[in-house]
Amino acid sequence: MVAKKPTWVVDKERAKRASAAETLWLFGLHAVRDALANPAREKLRLVLTRNAADRLGEACWQSAGMEPEIADPRKFPVPLDPGSVHQGAALEVKPLDWGDVQTRCISGDGLPLVVLLDRVTDPHNVGAILRSAEVFGARAVIGPARHSAPETGALAKTASGALERQPYLRVRNLADAMEDLRAAGYTLLGLAGEAEATLESTLADLPAGTAIALVLGAEGPGLRERTRNTCDHLVKIPFAGEFGSLNVSNAAAVSLYAAAQKLS
Repeated sequence: MVAKKPTWVVDKERAKRASAAETLWLFGLHAVRDALANPAREKLRLVLTRNAADRLGEACWQSAGMEPEIADPRKFPVPLDPGSVHQGAALEVKPLDWGDVQTRCISGDGLPLVVLLDRVTDPHNVGAILRSAEVFGARAVIGPARHSAPETGALAKTASGALERQPYLRVRNLADAMEDLRAAGYTLLGLAGEAEATLESTLADLPAGTAIALVLGAEGPGLRERTRNTCDHLVKIPFAGEFGSLNVSNAAAVSLYAAAQKLS
């Protein structure tokens, strides 16, 4: 007699199969071009208008082993939101698997610099942060699996290709990932507008070569209490006059630049 599997095992296996079957549509010329050029990206279906095909060029999809479906721009046969600016190019893909914190952040390549996002759910913000992280050489951008922007076409388009090259890790518990980074030698700097110390002064006080993790919260709520308490330092970006607020993607860009200067 075969023992019946516990319900939790069945649910876990079902979720794993559903995840493996999940696909998404990337859209826009930049996002599609860079995904086609990414050997780690599993590509399923390419839909182009004649104009987009001409702009991308045959070599773009032939090198990826793809043959495009040429579509009428008035009846673009792809399930995208009506407001999506697809530029006549869409590519169905499987989500990327970037591995884990240990592989990417602790023993990975690049500057010892990472960004952690505490419940930043806007795909446009996350896409812009991925782009900045790539520019300034960060090893990864990390967010919680259940409360962060998932990999979507909108995120990829805002990232303008960075999604294909910049590791984006979604972890079960953000505070646990922060503790793992601290154990590996990272100093955790949480961005908070009410902090007394500035980012510049805190970076200046760190020993040369210190690995840096920048922790940013969602606009409005900011860092959650546990995230805040797990940081080594709370810091602020000083501002002039009475306008004292940057959106999270701009704050990430400023912080990444300052941290990269410290590490270079």
